[in-house]
Amino acid sequence: MSAEFGYRPQLRRSLGSFQVFAVSFAFISVAVGIFGTYDDLLTSAGPVGIWTWPVALVGQLLVALVIAQFAARIPLSGSSYQWASRLTDPRIGWGFGWLTFCYLITGLLAIDSAMASQCLMPLFGMPPDEVVSRVITVIILAVQAAIAIASTWIVGVLNSVAVVVELTIVVVLVVALSVAVALTGHGTLDNLTSRGVTADAPDYFAFGGGLMASMIVGLATLVGFDSAASMAEEAKDPHRSVPRAIVGSVVAAGILGFLFLIALTVAIDDVAKVTASGSPVASILGDQLGHPTERILLVVIAVAFFGGGMVTMTSCARIVFAMSRDGRFPGHRLFRIVHPRTRTPVAATLLPLVIGILTLVVIPGDALIELITSGTLFPAITYGLIVVLYLVVRRRLDTTTGAFDLGRWEVPVAVAALIWTVAAVTVLLAPASARVPLIIVVGLIGLGAIYLGYLMIRRPVALQANRNPTPDP
Repeated sequence: MSAEFGYRPQLRRSLGSFQVFAVSFAFISVAVGIFGTYDDLLTSAGPVGIWTWPVALVGQLLVALVIAQFAARIPLSGSSYQWASRLTDPRIGWGFGWLTFCYLITGLLAIDSAMASQCLMPLFGMPPDEVVSRVITVIILAVQAAIAIASTWIVGVLNSVAVVVELTIVVVLVVALSVAVALTGHGTLDNLTSRGVTADAPDYFAFGGGLMASMIVGLATLVGFDSAASMAEEAKDPHRSVPRAIVGSVVAAGILGFLFLIALTVAIDDVAKVTASGSPVASILGDQLGHPTERILLVVIAVAFFGGGMVTMTSCARIVFAMSRDGRFPGHRLFRIVHPRTRTPVAATLLPLVIGILTLVVIPGDALIELITSGTLFPAITYGLIVVLYLVVRRRLDTTTGAFDLGRWEVPVAVAALIWTVAAVTVLLAPASARVPLIIVVGLIGLGAIYLGYLMIRRPVALQANRNPTPDP
């Protein structure tokens, strides 16, 4: 199908509908997201902060609907890079591609670093150690890269298994916690309206205050659903399967995640104690279901972490490949090559691994944390720009028979999505702690602007409109 857009098909179309759905769901990963941010919610807004989740769900669903409109019409690797390049100007498309690349690189480091330090090390009883954590992270990155290079089909199968495991365990935990609270009486519905340790916080309702800060749970978790669009050239029937995966993953993750949050919150027996614990989710499960449950949770979280990281690395490789086959990424002659047997872009997959290793070796602890934190800003900014792009170019989009289509609702949905993305970026930038991550984001964007300037001056032919070369293998 890529041939209709001017490319010689090189990637193997091996992903079925559920596997495409699993790509988006694994990136979102409600178990991982809630495990990693529930403590922030308790310390910033208290248990009542979970009610910001439905707001984030509705907002992100609006964005997903807009992205699905694009994905149904231009199902190519590179997603927003391709959409902007073809419908506006390659220079604008390049900017979308660079933002997505930065978003995926920082996201990959965040996922795999957290898997090492917050999941695997506690699971195996290892004391906190930054050096050990970084070594484990490198090993995780290397294994993910090896799998992604070996076969997209294997990535799809392993990722589908990880999603099934995560879906099953989250449903089981929701039911088990509800039963435990009913039988033991430990826990209360009053937690759903409790401000917990923030009851006397003077800036609770202020701009950038506690309640606003609790939005990070939904904003940091319900992202990455567009990853299915990056795998469009490897999906079967992409005009239908990819949009459905994007929207369906947000709906499934949003509903399941909210049920999990409610079950966790009601199950809190001592809010102050749980808030002070190093891992509130594990603490709640240990109190209600016994401490062996903590280890089971860590195993499941490890599976979810690994699946999410593998999808992120694969998506990052696809954006590098997509930009390289158009001659617009540094080292494009190398990164556009697809292995004739595995039908995967080997060098483009190794690039995130190399960048990850160099980052972990060179950047010190505090700076690494700030770099990872900046990853929450990139998707919000990128989504906002995609919505703006849609509002500008929607009349240029061709319709495809049987493909996903919002019909007469497209403008109201897109306008609402734009309002939401502006609000989301504002929420993320409001805390004083966002200043350093913002500087990092601006710096990475500036680095990309320098290379774009190089292309415009030294290689303007690479930025010719509607340039669809068929690269030599």
